[in-house]
Amino acid sequence: MSKKLKWGIVGCAGIAKRAVIPGLHLSELNEVAAIASRDGDKAKQTAEQLQISTAYDSYEALLADSSIDVIYIPLPNHLHKEWAIKAAAAGKHILCEKPLALTAHEAAEMAEAADQAGVLLSEAFMYRYHPRYETIKDLIANGAIGEVRGIRSAFTFNNAGDTANVRYRKAWGGGSLYDVGCYPINAARLLLGKEPEAVTVNAQFSPEHDDVDMMASGLIEFEGNVSLTFDCGMWSAFRNPLEVLGSDGIIEVPSAFVTPTPESGTIFVTSGGERKEVEVPYVNAYTEQADHIARAITEGKALTFGAADAIRNMKVIDACLLSAREHQRVIL
Repeated sequence: MSKKLKWGIVGCAGIAKRAVIPGLHLSELNEVAAIASRDGDKAKQTAEQLQISTAYDSYEALLADSSIDVIYIPLPNHLHKEWAIKAAAAGKHILCEKPLALTAHEAAEMAEAADQAGVLLSEAFMYRYHPRYETIKDLIANGAIGEVRGIRSAFTFNNAGDTANVRYRKAWGGGSLYDVGCYPINAARLLLGKEPEAVTVNAQFSPEHDDVDMMASGLIEFEGNVSLTFDCGMWSAFRNPLEVLGSDGIIEVPSAFVTPTPESGTIFVTSGGERKEVEVPYVNAYTEQADHIARAITEGKALTFGAADAIRNMKVIDACLLSAREHQRVIL
């Protein structure tokens, strides 16, 4: 294996071009060696724009490239399972966009394929690789805000005018819970270190957008009567805050999931009536994510966030979608 792990990108999705590939370019452990598209011209143009040496006109050709170590999958949600399983069969490690699959059952099939092939499979929740989340966990563990009483979070944006967008195709895994609601759910599980017991979700489904959930709000119940209250949407103004409420204080994360600038990574702690800014380093979370995966591969270590975590997150999303459709509380 070469000094740097060689990555192949399956598809020319916006998230790949805008964030993941630039993050990989900053890495000392990884490099983007190839990109594939079913449109050969598109692959070539993207490769030229982003300084990628090789472009393929099919995903199969990319998977057949023996020099590629890791495959990144930013395809529409309904294609994640197919291409992750094919990548595993080709002996490639896999970073797959969130949500990992359309259901927990699909995610488990992907995990089994990766396990049988002896490759790593991880879900691309880049935010959790930012060191501020370790800081938040330490603050909670050290009692900076007392006992945790609840978490509140949101992730919304407005793209509703683009009705041809893949986010608005129900059969393709469209909808706000899949696209952005997965973040608050994932973050609450991460910070509380436990799994939910029940969920109740209300959603706005839009006939103009193939009946996907355009907005959703929910209550995720954890052990000890601690809950996450959240909302998500693709039909409202942009925001992505997170707040951990304690018996004696509050941790505020104004921009919980995206950190494009140094200021956007800021967190605040209120304790004893005083609100203080907590210093955190400015890093590229996409680079940190890739480097973590590289170290796990080269050092033979388990991923901090492996396929099992993705399956558990999908179980919660499954329950949220069921709750929203059936108008009922769902016990996990």
